[in-house]
Amino acid sequence: MERARSLLLNEEACSQLGEHQKAEFIFEWLTHLKKLLATSDRADIKQNQRRLVEQLSGVLIGSPGPPTRWLLADCLALLYRLGDPVPSSLLVDRCNDIIRSKDDSPSGLPTRLAAVACLGALFEQLGRMLAGLFKDTLVNLLKAMKNAESQGRYEIMSSVEKILRGLGVSAMPCHRDVYKAARACLTDRSMSVRCAAAKCLLELQREAVFLWTSELENVATLCFRAFEGSNYNVRVSVAKLLGTLLAAAVEPRQPTAPRQGGRGRSSLEEVMDLLSGGFLRGGAGFLRASGDMLKGMSSVSKDIRIGVTQACVVFVSTLGGSWLEANFPAFLSLLMELASHGRATQTPGDAVVTRRCVSFILRSTLGSLLGEKAQTNAAKQLCVAIATQKRAIDAALTDGNVETRVSSADVSASQHVLFCCLLELGRLIQGLGSTAAPLLTDSSTALLDTVISVLLHPVASARLAAAWCLRCIAMAMPSQCSPLLDRCAERLVALKSSPEAVAGYGAAVAALVAAVQHCPLGIPHTKGKVVLCLAEDLLRSASQNSRISLQRTQAGWMLVSSLITLGPAVVEHHLSRLLLLWRCVFPASLREQEMELRRGDYFTWQVTLEGRAGALCAMKNLLLHCRELVTEDVISRLLTPLACAVALLTKLPALIRSYGSSVRVWSVVYRLRVYELLAQLPPQTYQESFGLVMNQLVSDLSSQDNLNQPCSELTLLPPFCHRDDLQLVGPALHDTDQRYIEEQLHGSSVGGGSLDNDAFSLCERSDEAPAPLPPPVALTAAAVQLFGALLPHIISAQRVRILEQFVETVNQLKGQRQQTVQTHICAALCSLLKHQGSVRGSLGPEEMRPPVLSLLSGALESVSPLLRCLAAEGLARLVQVVGDPGFTVSVSLLCFDRLKTARDAASRSGYTLALGALHRYTGGISSPQHLSTCLGVLFTLSQDSTSPEVQTWSLHSLSLVVDLSGGLYRAHAEPSFTLVLRLLLSTSPTHPEVHHSLGRCLHALITCLGPDLQGEGAALSALRSSCLVGCEVMQDGPDCLVQARAISCLQQLHMFSPPHVNLASLVPALCANLCSSYLCLRRAVVACLRQLVQREALEVSEHAVTLVKELPRRDNTQLDVTIKEVGLEGALFTLLDRESDSSLRRDIQETLVHMMASSATSGKLGHWLKLCKDVLSASTDCRAPVEASQEDEEADPGRDDDSSAFKARSESGGPFTALRWATRRFAMECVCRIIAQCESSDPAHFDMVLAQERRLHESTDFLVLHLGDLVRMAFMAATDHSDQLRLAGLQTLLVIIRRFSAIPEPEFPGHVILEQYQANVGAALRPAFTADAPPDVTAKACQVCSAWIASGVVSDLRDLRRVHQLLASSLAKVQAGRDTSSQLYNEATATMETLAVLKAWAEVYIVAVQRSRQTESSDRTTDLSVSSLANDSAGSESGGAGLLKLVQSDLSTLSRLWLAALQDYALLTLPQEYASQLPDTGGSFYTAETVNQARAHYSSSWALILHATSLWLHSSGFVMLDDAPANLSRPATPTSMGHTGSVGGAKSPEDVNTDRLHLILGISVEFLCSPHSEDQMENITSCLRALQALLDVSWPRAKIGNDQALSVELLSVLHRLMVTRESASVQLAVLDLLRQIVTAAQEHVREKRHSAEVDDGAAEKETLPEFGEGRDTGGLIPGRSLVFGALELCLCVLVRKLPQLSPKLAGTSPAGPGGSVWSLTDSDCHLVASALCVLSELPSVCSPEGSVSILPTVLYLLLGVLRELVHQPSTHTGLGVVVQAALQALKAVLTSPMSRQEKSRGAWNLLLRSALNTLLGLWDAGDSGAVVDQISLLTALTVFLLSAGPDVCTVEPLHALCLQRFTASMDAKDPLVVSRCYQLLTSVFQAPSGVAVPYIQALGPPLVRFLQKVERSRPQSAEELQGVLEGVRAMEALVQAADESQRPQLVAVMLPLLISFLLDENALGSAPAASRSLHESALKDLMRLGPQHSAVFRSLIASSPHLKSRLEAAVKGNQESLNAKASSANSASRSGAKSSPSITLKTNFL
Repeated sequence: MERARSLLLNEEACSQLGEHQKAEFIFEWLTHLKKLLATSDRADIKQNQRRLVEQLSGVLIGSPGPPTRWLLADCLALLYRLGDPVPSSLLVDRCNDIIRSKDDSPSGLPTRLAAVACLGALFEQLGRMLAGLFKDTLVNLLKAMKNAESQGRYEIMSSVEKILRGLGVSAMPCHRDVYKAARACLTDRSMSVRCAAAKCLLELQREAVFLWTSELENVATLCFRAFEGSNYNVRVSVAKLLGTLLAAAVEPRQPTAPRQGGRGRSSLEEVMDLLSGGFLRGGAGFLRASGDMLKGMSSVSKDIRIGVTQACVVFVSTLGGSWLEANFPAFLSLLMELASHGRATQTPGDAVVTRRCVSFILRSTLGSLLGEKAQTNAAKQLCVAIATQKRAIDAALTDGNVETRVSSADVSASQHVLFCCLLELGRLIQGLGSTAAPLLTDSSTALLDTVISVLLHPVASARLAAAWCLRCIAMAMPSQCSPLLDRCAERLVALKSSPEAVAGYGAAVAALVAAVQHCPLGIPHTKGKVVLCLAEDLLRSASQNSRISLQRTQAGWMLVSSLITLGPAVVEHHLSRLLLLWRCVFPASLREQEMELRRGDYFTWQVTLEGRAGALCAMKNLLLHCRELVTEDVISRLLTPLACAVALLTKLPALIRSYGSSVRVWSVVYRLRVYELLAQLPPQTYQESFGLVMNQLVSDLSSQDNLNQPCSELTLLPPFCHRDDLQLVGPALHDTDQRYIEEQLHGSSVGGGSLDNDAFSLCERSDEAPAPLPPPVALTAAAVQLFGALLPHIISAQRVRILEQFVETVNQLKGQRQQTVQTHICAALCSLLKHQGSVRGSLGPEEMRPPVLSLLSGALESVSPLLRCLAAEGLARLVQVVGDPGFTVSVSLLCFDRLKTARDAASRSGYTLALGALHRYTGGISSPQHLSTCLGVLFTLSQDSTSPEVQTWSLHSLSLVVDLSGGLYRAHAEPSFTLVLRLLLSTSPTHPEVHHSLGRCLHALITCLGPDLQGEGAALSALRSSCLVGCEVMQDGPDCLVQARAISCLQQLHMFSPPHVNLASLVPALCANLCSSYLCLRRAVVACLRQLVQREALEVSEHAVTLVKELPRRDNTQLDVTIKEVGLEGALFTLLDRESDSSLRRDIQETLVHMMASSATSGKLGHWLKLCKDVLSASTDCRAPVEASQEDEEADPGRDDDSSAFKARSESGGPFTALRWATRRFAMECVCRIIAQCESSDPAHFDMVLAQERRLHESTDFLVLHLGDLVRMAFMAATDHSDQLRLAGLQTLLVIIRRFSAIPEPEFPGHVILEQYQANVGAALRPAFTADAPPDVTAKACQVCSAWIASGVVSDLRDLRRVHQLLASSLAKVQAGRDTSSQLYNEATATMETLAVLKAWAEVYIVAVQRSRQTESSDRTTDLSVSSLANDSAGSESGGAGLLKLVQSDLSTLSRLWLAALQDYALLTLPQEYASQLPDTGGSFYTAETVNQARAHYSSSWALILHATSLWLHSSGFVMLDDAPANLSRPATPTSMGHTGSVGGAKSPEDVNTDRLHLILGISVEFLCSPHSEDQMENITSCLRALQALLDVSWPRAKIGNDQALSVELLSVLHRLMVTRESASVQLAVLDLLRQIVTAAQEHVREKRHSAEVDDGAAEKETLPEFGEGRDTGGLIPGRSLVFGALELCLCVLVRKLPQLSPKLAGTSPAGPGGSVWSLTDSDCHLVASALCVLSELPSVCSPEGSVSILPTVLYLLLGVLRELVHQPSTHTGLGVVVQAALQALKAVLTSPMSRQEKSRGAWNLLLRSALNTLLGLWDAGDSGAVVDQISLLTALTVFLLSAGPDVCTVEPLHALCLQRFTASMDAKDPLVVSRCYQLLTSVFQAPSGVAVPYIQALGPPLVRFLQKVERSRPQSAEELQGVLEGVRAMEALVQAADESQRPQLVAVMLPLLISFLLDENALGSAPAASRSLHESALKDLMRLGPQHSAVFRSLIASSPHLKSRLEAAVKGNQESLNAKASSANSASRSGAKSSPSITLKTNFL
């Protein structure tokens, strides 16, 4: 195929190919040529033009197929347009000659058609250059039309359309001729020709004014005739033509002078008259129609009515939304005339179709053309229309005069008008949602009164429509549900004696209650009781007045049915009363039922059947909505009523015989209800009645008397057919935009679905208005369903008999009746087989197979395509259920045989489909040999061009085989591709159905090859190019379904082999179809885009924009403008706003999300944010704040920000107009998504300084720079009319506050960037706290308030007060409690709101406490520092403590409410088995009935409340305040449960505190133990912080210390947390808690010891009882021992962080799981430090024996950590913390009181010696090349020496080793080690003599030697200097340690050393800094020590003159240098002196 890619045709390559490959090769060359010509150089083209024309002419006369001829025509036209156009006239002549030639050979026809196509293309491209040849050409074409076959007529019409397009106004002379020709084609018998003619006329009307002036009526009549017998495509095309013409007539595009006898502009009335004429009289002329009227009414066919409806929609859409807005009242009244016309509603079936059509017109125009504001106005108009109709009827009904009394015809006419208006009003309001609120309050329309008034209409359908409308209002505005319910219930009681009122208000109450399932906020629980009482009352009183018995019975049961939809939570409270009602409506036993039959008349039986049917419907609802309540017990209580209900079925025929047909209608409904209920129940429950039910089912499905009405196939069969096969039946079953009316075409003669067929459907779940089928049709469907479920349960002999009876019945009948029975029976069989397939059941004995097989194979030969689909699916299911390979083979052989013998198309198509379907459920069928046979048959049939139907079905079947054979099919892929391509290139466009099936085959083949398509190699690339050629052919095809399939094939190809799909050509093709009028095409486009943007979003949006730039279009659609302005993304937003199809909307949203994900953080952030802002701003109505007057703004400075936001919106037009709230809410969600994406990408998005800096150097964009826009958007959304949008806005505001609150404002240090938006935030929150705000909005706003206050953005309390005020107001509301009378929503919403308020306050309080603590700590530091900082600290103080003051005022109330909420939560988390112990009336904030809904609200808010409560208890120190009684009383809410658990009096403060402590501990432990806390890190943190706050107070510590079991339990919970949570903050908190628990235990032990000592007195000290763990045995019991638990926890931390500690893990490499020490993070270091700290405390909790048993472990771990720390270079800063902690811990252990207890001293000493030995051994362990940290080791050694005492340290050989270590360190090379060594020696020398003396004796001489050396080698660096100075300190300490007597000698040694450090005045000037510092320091020491030891000093100076002279010189030099520096370095020297001691402080931890 590569060779096809050149400008000229490679004829050599072409000639080598076979015929079919040649066609493909030429097509590929033409495709390439078309692209190449557009991009080639003009000179190149001219140069090759002659040769190219020759080659193309060769193709022309080579009889090309349809796609090739169109492509050829395009190429030729392009060639002449881009090259030299002069020779084109020759080609035109040549084509005309070909058309004139009489060549009738098979090859002549394609050539003639190609010539026709070329003419069209040439004229289209070259236009007026060929104007001279136009007339002849046209005459020639139209002449050829006369004897052309359908393909020719199609091609000529398409060609004429193109000629007209190319010539424009120049074609004027021939317009009439074209019109004449097109008229004939518009009623052609070929549907494609009709479509082509309609398109041709559509082109003609651009210039031919007469079409929409003088000829308008004729064209309209013509169109009506075109609708007759049309298919979907024709209806769409002709409707487009007619609608466009009518629109032009009403608003002409060019001014037309009214001609003689003609007319200019038509009025709306005239146009609507034309349409209604068509609707009422069809395509007959006006004269003929009147003749019909004389003969008697003739019904107009449905397809004309549906066509006219679509034309009307096109007409309005063409005129546009603004026209509709202006003319809606007139348009509506004309539509209503149509709806109420007698001819349109002759039969019930007609009436349904008419109502559907009118509803469709209203929905398609109002729903998609108008924005929210215009929709509100339209709703008002509808309301006016309803009121007018109702008034007219009321006046006529009440008028006493008999003459003017209204006729029944008028009443029935009004019902249709009301029905349509009310349904549309309901839909409008449902779409508007809460933005429709102003409609209800507008007194001029009085919407509610108007709708409610219709409830009294005399006709049922109007009443039901009004009830449905009320349900829509309640769904849109949940706040209206309760008031409406009350109002209707009240009227129902008041007007109980009027039949209309009972029926109307009953339906309304039922509808309103059923609306609650769509309103999350619900209705008050009491309303359920009210409804049930009403129902009982109606049912009781039904028999009192026979005039209204029926209505009361029906209304009563409707109320019960609707009540059940409220779900189990409500129904369980009323179940017993319901069971009683059911028991009463049926006889008590079967005997009583026998007696009943002898009594009563037809009326009482009507009422009885109605009542029982209603009761059965309520039972069915119970099974649907409250399945979990239907226990065995409930079923057993329903058994008797059920048995009676079934028994009555058999008696119905007798009743009908007795009372005539008046009972028949009720009996149908009754049977229907019985079947529906039985289908829901498990069959075992009604086992005894199987026989009765089965007989009844068989008679319903096949008896003679049920065959009078033809069955409605379309309602019965599709559920049992396979979805894929339904495409064969025609596009009506596809989802189309017109589905709502198109499905009426296939309704049965009884009429389609309509609300008045079944009033109980008001209780259904759907959002759409329900359209239940007429009872007879519904009965058949229910019988079919039940038959399938029931047949397997009866005995097999009976099953066989039933099936044989079916066969017999079918064989006896003929014609239409046979088909009806066949349809019923096949549906029943398929239902059976589908049921058995789904439960893997079997069919039963073998005797059942033959009858089933014969019934299904009979149906396979039926003329009805739908029945054939059903039979094929049934056959496949049969094979699946039988599951016997032999049977499978015999069935497929049967199909092969029939295909050989059958001649008629129906049988052949049926059996081919069966072959494909057999593959669907049987894996084993796919033996290669069987597959080949099957394919042979299908290949042959699919090439049978004489019967397109057989072709279509066999290709469809082939696609199934390909799809289902999987890998086996690979061998057959190439021939299949060849076949598919050959057919694609040759099949006529007049059979689009063949193309649909070919498309399916291609799709299946691409899937079959899958990822192999990526491969290289000749064979694969040939297959790949075949795929692409196939897709090209389909994309160029005229049919939209085929184009949709092409797109999905390309999408599939892109998935498997992305590089081979050219996005540059695919994306423009997709965008061009985004606004197609075909739903299937739009779906395919968006689904494809969704896939493309997941990988290549940026390329896709670029290609889309280039498309729009390139396309010069005449019909510039809205979409192109949108893409031009706002890119593909904006176009998708517009589309999202228009579309109503849910799957398409979902795809659009996902596409947008993917596009955002790939580009929002990279370069297009600003673009996306602007787009979202434009979408948000595009609401039509500008709100009140725009008119805020100037004075207002000045008075309240907080307003200006908000107002400016609104002003900005009202002025800018923006690219979008009037978007709906759902689209705007999606934009708001997008903003949140963008913020979340930015979080994970670049830190500069949240850093103002960084962002501004980077913005200067690079062109990227950062989120923080758009903060103003973000806040404005959130503000706009939060203050919208739509509640959903308000919620989204508040959520966005919350996200903004959380993300941006900490970012500082670079221009104003000390402030943050959010601070400037406080006015916006305040203004956005205010509306959410108004009295009428819904609770979910208020709850969300509380969350935002607390986040805002807690964020610390605003530090000034005055500014905070605004937001604080809002929270305070809601707290007051909580305190006031609920006023039950005015409640609008369910009690659970009050719980939600209350808890949201309490949670918000809790968050504020927690933050206030934390801030005031920070302030206190910072105050402490500021006190130490200079006082000039006092002002700042005062400012910060006002932020922290001030906030605390704000909360403090409400704290007493809050604490009570918090405790009450926690108590509720604790009760609600009890396991199910304690449910009976819950208080009957509910808790403080929830009611008993709403327990389940309340749980969710509690679980989202308890954690913060818990934390706040424990902080409050911490602040009050558990001390009961003065208002203790108030604290103990009930919280300030209507609660049933205060803190007083018992009735008898208040508890003591101690008890109350204990209860509180246990409450908090219980909740925390229960939560921390729960395994499902996946996403609840904040809750875990809150819990731990709460526990920390508690344990900070001594009273709870004492409680916990006292209760060992509790402490151990807490430890095990903490241990679990430590193991399961990786978060560092959680782990640190756990260790902190562990420390607190250990402290509590310590305090407890200490307390016990102390009290024991006091009690026993000192005398009996020996016999002190042993306190602490381990008692006198020293044993610790795991699981019960606190110490053991604590050890486990510490070990867990240490081993996880330092695996080397564990002997098992010691061998692992440092790169192991925990790595080595230097891989520890800072938080890990803190963790290890905390664990060590806890370890060291443990011995003090034990008894002496206990301490001995744990000491080895503690020491092992301590020294192990030390070992890890000292064997590596200490570069890691964080490790210092661990070293310090290890040393501190060591010290704590060594100084433990247990080491001095008599009982344990010996053991301790032994263990401590071993530890010391280990420590001394650590120096040697560093032999593996690692450096040993000697400083830390020395420090540890010193700790031992100073803390452990001589018993441990002076034992040999340890003592010698210690000395050795010190000596070695004194000689160390590292000056730091030396200096630290002397520093430590100083502390050793100062120790008690037992320790110090040996060291002084051993280390004194080396010290002196070191100091003597200094004179020779003076220190060069600061470190060395430090060493010398520390040496001097040590020497000083040594002197101090000596006895008085020995001191002089030592001073005499020391002073010369000091003097030797001095320099004379010459040396001082040139000496280095270190040397000089040494000199100064020595001089100071001498000045200090000289006076202290004056005698020694004097004698020394006297005896050594050189010392004296040196000292004098030094003093003198010093004096001089001081004088010299006095002026300059005064301050410097002072600070230097000051800073020198700080070095020693740093490391001095002892």
